[in-house]
Amino acid sequence: MTEKREKALPYQWLAAIAGFCVLVYLLKDILAPFLIAGILAYICSPIVDRLMRLRLGRTSATLLVLALLTMVFVALLLIVVPLLQKEVLQVIQRIPVYFATARANLEPVLMQHFGLSLNMDMAQLQATLTEHWKTAGDFAGRALQLVSSHGIALFGWLMSLLLVPVVLFYLLRDWHGLVEHIAVLIPRRWAGKTGEIARDIDLVLAEFLRGQLSVMLMMSAFYAVGLWMAGLELAIPIGLIAGLLGFVPYLGITTGIILAVLAAALQSGTIGALIPVAAVFGIGQLLEGMVLTPLLVGDRIGLHPVAVIFALLAGGQLFGFSGVLLALPAGAAIAVGLRHARKAYLASETYLE
Repeated sequence: MTEKREKALPYQWLAAIAGFCVLVYLLKDILAPFLIAGILAYICSPIVDRLMRLRLGRTSATLLVLALLTMVFVALLLIVVPLLQKEVLQVIQRIPVYFATARANLEPVLMQHFGLSLNMDMAQLQATLTEHWKTAGDFAGRALQLVSSHGIALFGWLMSLLLVPVVLFYLLRDWHGLVEHIAVLIPRRWAGKTGEIARDIDLVLAEFLRGQLSVMLMMSAFYAVGLWMAGLELAIPIGLIAGLLGFVPYLGITTGIILAVLAAALQSGTIGALIPVAAVFGIGQLLEGMVLTPLLVGDRIGLHPVAVIFALLAGGQLFGFSGVLLALPAGAAIAVGLRHARKAYLASETYLE
């Protein structure tokens, strides 16, 4: 009887895991706020633990961390949003100048090789852009129209946004208790190996999430400041895009270079304007690859760039935005499990025979 139960146990666990995966897939549309809160709780839990060493209660430390996160979020909105708005306004106002520069540089080449001419009415283009910008400036009317036409979707989005701090509070406050409750459910004969794998996963995720987030923020600031010093008008949005997309190998730097080169070419129309842009991204790559990533992330992640790209695409295809959030942590955890499985296989009789 005991042997039958032991043989049935793995199948029961496989059935439970399969049922859990199906449940997650069915609930994918409401997972985003919970995943965001879970990732933030995992990142911030050590901060709460350190605050508790200052003789603060768990609840008080959690509230303090939430207040700090809120202040950072509000500060970013108050600083970044007006700057982005100002930059976009400047670009819209200068689009006719960009077209004129492009025409002056491209039309001779097109006329010489293809016999084509770029005939544009710049005055009409300027008038159209100005009219649409003034119409877009009626923010209150646009907002009321959006609420009336998409009220349910907007309400759902706002509820999901407000749900993040609520879930984050409870996860941070009860983090260690939740981990202990999960650990109790693990069969005792698997507890040792499961604990070893969990500690390895924790090391990987800690280095990846906390380290990569720090690298992304630092590189966003570096690219924005560097491109601004290089005289690029779209320095802030391009710098933010290049830095924040850095969690996907080569995507952030490639996107940033393309956008910066196009912006610099339209802004000045000379090859010389591309030199400081190239210098900023060259120094940025050296700083990220030789200083920030080895110092803050390390080499313990074990995910090949191709595996990272596949994980992001697969997560987005299966679960949408929630899948993108979960793709890299899940991929890192799976990589740890595969390393342990490979180690067990190489030591097994099946391999050694």
